[in-house]
Amino acid sequence: MMIKGLWRVWLVAVATLVLSGLCQAQESGSGEAGWYNIESLNVGLEGDTENKSLRTPREAMRHFMHLTETGDFAGAAHILNLGDLSPADQREHGAALAQQLAEVFRRGKSINISRLSARPDAVIEDISGKDPRAGKARRDIELASLEAGKDAYDIRLGRYQVGDDEPVWLITPESVASISTLYDRYGPSRFETYIPETLKRNVGFLRLWEWIAIPLVVLAIALIGKVVHALMTMLTRLLPSGSPSIFMVQIRSPVALIVMALVMQTLIDFVVSFSAVVATTLRVTLTIVMAWGIGVIALRMIDTFMLHMTRRMAGEIDDSKPRDERKLLTTLYALRRVIILIMVILVTIYVLGQVRLFETLGLSILASASVLAVLVGIAGQAVLSNILSSFQLSLAKPLRIGDLVMFEGQWCYVESIFYTYILLRVWNERRLIVPVTYFASKPFENLSAKSTMEYRSLDLVLHLNADVACLREKFLEFAHEEENVIEHHKLLCSVTAQTAAAQTITFFLMTVDPLSGWSAEVSIREKLMTFIRDNHPDWWPRQVVVLSEQDIARGETVAQRS
Repeated sequence: MMIKGLWRVWLVAVATLVLSGLCQAQESGSGEAGWYNIESLNVGLEGDTENKSLRTPREAMRHFMHLTETGDFAGAAHILNLGDLSPADQREHGAALAQQLAEVFRRGKSINISRLSARPDAVIEDISGKDPRAGKARRDIELASLEAGKDAYDIRLGRYQVGDDEPVWLITPESVASISTLYDRYGPSRFETYIPETLKRNVGFLRLWEWIAIPLVVLAIALIGKVVHALMTMLTRLLPSGSPSIFMVQIRSPVALIVMALVMQTLIDFVVSFSAVVATTLRVTLTIVMAWGIGVIALRMIDTFMLHMTRRMAGEIDDSKPRDERKLLTTLYALRRVIILIMVILVTIYVLGQVRLFETLGLSILASASVLAVLVGIAGQAVLSNILSSFQLSLAKPLRIGDLVMFEGQWCYVESIFYTYILLRVWNERRLIVPVTYFASKPFENLSAKSTMEYRSLDLVLHLNADVACLREKFLEFAHEEENVIEHHKLLCSVTAQTAAAQTITFFLMTVDPLSGWSAEVSIREKLMTFIRDNHPDWWPRQVVVLSEQDIARGETVAQRS
């Protein structure tokens, strides 16, 4: 009995496997057919269309566009699968649905017919083998994906066969059901009902009224931007001077552009509906303008905050301020560059997401990514190297904002460290703009690296009979009178060189910073020279000439003759 039971179980398992294989074979066979089998097609429509014009997706859409452009919407209705409608509704609404779909294509999404498959089975031919769908027959393909409200709707072509007839490509019933919704979103606006029919004829890729309306709309938007800019200027004059007024001046143009973009977007959405080419171009442009404007306003806000912090903490940027304040200021400028980089990345991601660049270009971008990376790397090598050097200087801090540096023989204060260049204020109030990589590759002397104090010296060349002790006493007196001379115990006066006719006396003094030290040096030199001129003019160096007896006799002879 147990053996018989096992045999029965085995037979049931074999039968199950066989039936499963047959079902899978049938499903596989239906999938390999590459079309949907239907019992009837658009029985409520009058007339008919030739199946040979619907054999491939490209032929079907070309035929649909031709019929709608010539005004034969009743014929174009045969290219819609109206299977979800009753025969009476097909006859009543078929032509209207075809006309509405043509308007959606013209205004919402321009279809590139040449990119559609020219094969009946719509097989993707991919020689590289990277597309996993390559070599497989398709029963439906996507023509467009459009948004209406918060929902997205796909318009697709499907391949259908009635009985033994040749399969044809038609707009799917699911896409037909969404035509009315998409038409409400992308169809002609109420404004267009007032446009004469003579202006609605096509001229090139636009209609005649669009060629007239676009320049007028652009001019009106420009006038609105100018008015906004003028109002912002008037508002700036009402604000108190300082950071608020500076901020308002800097954001006048971005705010005007944002208002212009919003007005244009409102016109496109609610007043006038342009063709797909114009609408898509305008939407991409407006998205970029608004993203750029918001980013610039945020950046100007950061710059105003930086200016306020600079004026409050450091005042005029120089090395007379505490080291911690200058270090904090340098860190803030480095943080500014990080924020700018993050903002650029976020704005770029936002713009790409809004314009759906990756959906439209897709494989083309991926295929050319390596080429673009190489081109960008070569073209932007200098810029990238400057940016990296800028971050290196900000993080390592070999110099800070406000440091006094000796660069290529010039005294300069570091005013700003930007992405690609460093702004240096020369001692004579000129500005020196140096690329970051050039500055980082050259040796420079940071006179404020550890301390702003500097030990300076001045030389006086005097006669050998000059009294060094007297000069030392006057030097100490003059040095004590200078407020920028510090550490008086380091004051020193010594003879540092001597020749047959003169001696060099050097005076050493410690000053609070290099620039003040230079001022103290020239002041003390002037006072010492005045003292010598007024009290000991014999201390000035003079040339000693030794005359021979012949020179003396010759001189006496010349004197007697004269």
